Amino acid sequence: MSQPLFNSLFDEVERRPLSVSELTESVRKAIEARFASVWVEGEISNFKAHSSGHWYFTIKDEGAQLRAKCFRSANSRIRFRPTDGLHVRARGRLSVYEARGDYEMIVEALDPVGAGALQIAFEQMRDRLQAEGLFANELKRPLPIFPGRVGVVTSPTGAAIRDILNVISRRTRTVHVLFSPARVQGEGAGRDIARAIKLINEHHANAQREGRHHDLVDVLIVGRGGGSTEDLWAFNEEEVARAIRASVIPVISAVGHETDFTIADFVADRRAPTPSAAAELVAAREDQMCSAIEQLGQTLTRLIRYRIVNARALVQEQALSQAFAEVRGRLRDAATATSSARHRLQILVSEVLRDAHLRADSLNRVLEPAQLRALLREAQVRFDSAYTGCTTAIENQIAGAEKRFALATASLEALSPLAVLQRGYAIAQREDGTLLRDAKSVSIGESVQVRLAKGRIKASVDQVEEA
Repeated sequence: MSQPLFNSLFDEVERRPLSVSELTESVRKAIEARFASVWVEGEISNFKAHSSGHWYFTIKDEGAQLRAKCFRSANSRIRFRPTDGLHVRARGRLSVYEARGDYEMIVEALDPVGAGALQIAFEQMRDRLQAEGLFANELKRPLPIFPGRVGVVTSPTGAAIRDILNVISRRTRTVHVLFSPARVQGEGAGRDIARAIKLINEHHANAQREGRHHDLVDVLIVGRGGGSTEDLWAFNEEEVARAIRASVIPVISAVGHETDFTIADFVADRRAPTPSAAAELVAAREDQMCSAIEQLGQTLTRLIRYRIVNARALVQEQALSQAFAEVRGRLRDAATATSSARHRLQILVSEVLRDAHLRADSLNRVLEPAQLRALLREAQVRFDSAYTGCTTAIENQIAGAEKRFALATASLEALSPLAVLQRGYAIAQREDGTLLRDAKSVSIGESVQVRLAKGRIKASVDQVEEA
């Protein structure tokens, strides 16, 4: 028997029994003093997150297991959420839970073995939000074609805001920027980004409610420049993802460089590889549209000039055609015939008047003076009456001839295609020049030409109504 053990048999102090609580407390103090800081590696099992926020789990290997707990104040700094089967490396201190006499580890830091903590946290957050449907394509909204006001959420001191403003000011003169500054890195940055997104949405809602349409925000850019995974972590936080999804304004996520992906990229309506690319998305259409309009204007000018030249040549050709020559010939013939008839009528009237004067002179010589005067007066009356009637008849015939001439002239003019066109009518032709007389002879979508009094119109048939 060893000497210390032998002596203890006769030592009154050593022989005094300890209570379980005293012994357990002594063991706890000894363990806590010996293992104040220790690293343990093993597999997590029986993980449980208590409603108080504390974590309870077991760390085990092939031959043993160790109870562990992580208080809420410590696990709030751990980026990922432990799961059963995850191989981890834990740092903490050993203690004894006196109520059961179990020794346990109070975990203060936890790192996964193999994959990094941030990578695991990212994958866990991505899978959980995807299962909720926050990344669904049907929730993504199209960007406005011509945004008038663009909201920007980023750091006021970073390069992102300068890049966005430079691109927008260089490419457009109509887009205005509403800037809501936010911290994009460090503790509390995610909460600050979510607050800035909500602030711009509140501004948009107030402007819409008050009818200030010029203050509405059409699209929102949320992002920052490049950095490490730790630097970009604010855009992987759940609070930011839900703020983006709750935004009534379409959101463009522009975080980091082209190879960087965050949760914000998955939940946003559109991802841009960089903040500058996001600015180009909201300003590109105006630049392209102005260029396209300028090209179309030049093409239209050339086309109109070509059409005018063709129309002028066609008018000249028609003016020199045989149909117009025939109309002019008929008008000349009608005018000649009218002039000849008028001349013959005047000769006839003159001859009648001359014969009447001759007969009157002959009778005047034959009759006595008194009787002659009586007959002369009677003859004078008849003559005056006849002259008046003849003159009236001549004038009536001339008026009638003039009316017939006018009617003939109008009829001849009515035969002129240009006269008909001047009254608002038009001539419809196929592209090969064939005249269209029946709506059944054309098909929907067929191209036709419509000749007006001045120029032509090329049209496409959209509807056919049969008589």
